[in-house]
Amino acid sequence: MTDTASPSTPAANRGHPLMTTLGEVWGSFSENKGAVAGLIVFVALILIAVFAPLIAPHAPDIQNRDALLLPPAWVTGGSSEYLLGTDAVGRDMLSRLIFGARYSLFIGLVVVSLSLVSGVALGLIAGFLGGWVDIVIMRVMDVILAFPSLLLALVLVAILGPGLDNAMIAIALVLQPHFVRLTRGSVLAEKERDYVIAVRTAGGGPFRIMVKTILPNCVAPLIVQATLSFSNAILEAAALGFLGMGAQPPTPEWGTMLAEAREFILRAWWVVTFPGLAILITVLAINLMGDGLRDALDPKLKRG
Repeated sequence: MTDTASPSTPAANRGHPLMTTLGEVWGSFSENKGAVAGLIVFVALILIAVFAPLIAPHAPDIQNRDALLLPPAWVTGGSSEYLLGTDAVGRDMLSRLIFGARYSLFIGLVVVSLSLVSGVALGLIAGFLGGWVDIVIMRVMDVILAFPSLLLALVLVAILGPGLDNAMIAIALVLQPHFVRLTRGSVLAEKERDYVIAVRTAGGGPFRIMVKTILPNCVAPLIVQATLSFSNAILEAAALGFLGMGAQPPTPEWGTMLAEAREFILRAWWVVTFPGLAILITVLAINLMGDGLRDALDPKLKRG
């Protein structure tokens, strides 16, 4: 009589393929200490943004005329009521930085979503259909890439009009070609593989082949690109805000805060230092996280 398979057999010990893959990715990701540090900072920023009304000691737009350009609490003349000091109209710097995290993460999420969805769609169409459709789409993307990203974003915002919404649309259009080119390259590499030919032979339509068969195998590089584009979106939105073409005062967006404070840079160092540090730390954390994801999702790129 043959024994039935016990729970201790290797077949029974094998977990779900998706969980196994996620475990392998996390194991590789966690080996990169910089990436883990970036992830911790990014999660902290998300928590700060979500719970901003509970964390911030003051409302971001409340002005105190008796506390104009008050220095941080540890500097002579500072007050414990305003830990990071106040700006030129008496608003609490710490509260504005905390609420600014909301705007920065919202900008990154919207911009990446817009550029990812449109870029993947165009990349799938260009790579799968080929011919003149491919030529037209890729030449348009080449034209966009020929311009410096910030300059092109400025031109688009100037056409659409200053404002946060238009700035996000402009940045999404600027970042879109990276997703188009990446998706197209992945489609060209995958569409002649045996599993795609098998689906086509079985009667699968173009939409099913593109979306259900090819696209899932292009996800890994797109995740990495989305992560890195997230930091680019935050940086370019801050640059547009600094130039007066992005979020408009009194919005507590970090780039706009820098623009409002630039005339006080010699008199009150804290009004420009803290927003600049917030941008630096956020972008650095996301880039470190993106590098870790790249190494974890594509072991061939892993650095020694």
